[in-house]
Amino acid sequence: MELEELQQVWAELSQEVEQQKKLNHKIIMEMTQQKYQQKFDKISRYETAGSVVCILAAVFVLFNFEKLDSLFYQLCGIVAIAFLVLLPIAVLRALKKIRSIDLINTTYKETMIAYNKAKDRLLLLQRIGLFSSFIFFFITLALSGKIFNDKDIFQETGIWFPVTVVLVGLGLFSWWGYRKYLSITGSAKNLIEELEP
Repeated sequence: MELEELQQVWAELSQEVEQQKKLNHKIIMEMTQQKYQQKFDKISRYETAGSVVCILAAVFVLFNFEKLDSLFYQLCGIVAIAFLVLLPIAVLRALKKIRSIDLINTTYKETMIAYNKAKDRLLLLQRIGLFSSFIFFFITLALSGKIFNDKDIFQETGIWFPVTVVLVGLGLFSWWGYRKYLSITGSAKNLIEELEP
């Protein structure tokens, strides 16, 4: 082989290696994008199911609104409907936003900025949900007593022990759920950080 032929073969091999590198990089990016989206799939299904339950509960309160015969109960009903509709929609939108971050067609810096912004919003909504769920629990108790029995449930004797038990359970469940969100978002961040050039 002459020197010119060797140079031509070398150039072709270099070009093939470069194409193979690009193809491997593309495959890795697509796999990472898929893994990233899968991190949020399970939680999205749970949140969607929870949102359906919340919407049904809001419709139930709305259809029974005429039983709420005082300003206090009407305000509780309005707050309950708003809480049951607005918070789940906001969480689903935040999940959609964080899940749809494009890892392939954006730079690492742009991806991290978008991810951190979406993550902060999602976790803020989770904290709002966590703390407001305690207030919502008492609103639910008041509405349940009025709608089902036309009574002020807080005047009932013997209610405070079960209420305390439920509040402790609600607190533990809410904290566990928030920790899951922290775990999932942390795991997703680790996937993105693996792409750092």
